[in-house]
Amino acid sequence: MNTRPPAVAGRFYSHSAQYLKNQMDEWLKPTQHHTPIRALIVPHAGYVFSGSVAADAYQYLLPEADRIRRVILIGPSHRYYFQGCAIPAADYFETPLGKIKIDTQFVDKLKEIDDIEVSDQVHALEHCLEVQLPFLQSCLHDFTLLPLLTSNVNPAHVAKLIDALWQGDDCLLVISSDLSHFHTYSEAQRIDSQTCNMIEHYEPTLVPEQACGSTGINTLLLLAKQRGYTLTRRTLINSGDTDAGDKERVVGYVSYLVSEPQ
Repeated sequence: MNTRPPAVAGRFYSHSAQYLKNQMDEWLKPTQHHTPIRALIVPHAGYVFSGSVAADAYQYLLPEADRIRRVILIGPSHRYYFQGCAIPAADYFETPLGKIKIDTQFVDKLKEIDDIEVSDQVHALEHCLEVQLPFLQSCLHDFTLLPLLTSNVNPAHVAKLIDALWQGDDCLLVISSDLSHFHTYSEAQRIDSQTCNMIEHYEPTLVPEQACGSTGINTLLLLAKQRGYTLTRRTLINSGDTDAGDKERVVGYVSYLVSEPQ
């Protein structure tokens, strides 16, 4: 049994299972939503910066915990540059809250496709997917995971890869992305406001300077527009709004719900 252990527990979030559970209990309050949630856009910084922003979206999954049995999790590779997307060979991903089974059925469908790299190395130290896992473990019951890291790949290609996989009502898509990086507070507010305007108008042309996970967001926008899904912004802040950040070099964070049309 090949398990990918936690790489950023103790840095991006607590390595203590009890502390992490208490933190999730404090952040995640069951919230009703009138239509099924099909996807989320959530940030991936350390929890002191963006954890509450992510929680503002994740909490809407609590009433749907029994429905969602599969999660496709997409984020940008920060440490490795490669062609296409990378999926792990591992059987499980682990956090202090326990193990999550990798969806081998999804993996088997993807690994024969061009531009799909099967690599535990690419996933080993990547934080952008890992920080989402304790939220998923706290919101859902029994689910499997398809972790997908993007690098040099066209969003339309990624959309084609996951379109059929994301059809079922039991499947949730989670896009992991921060917004602008290292501008002043006021400049970041301006840039991030424009980025959110593009997202809310389903414009799939974001670039990494606007959102490090732009490939994943653009992929989602292509499919959401095609399916008539609704985007609802939950929270938009930057690190300068938190107790842990200053206002000279900030990073932007946003969370969105993506739901079926009413």
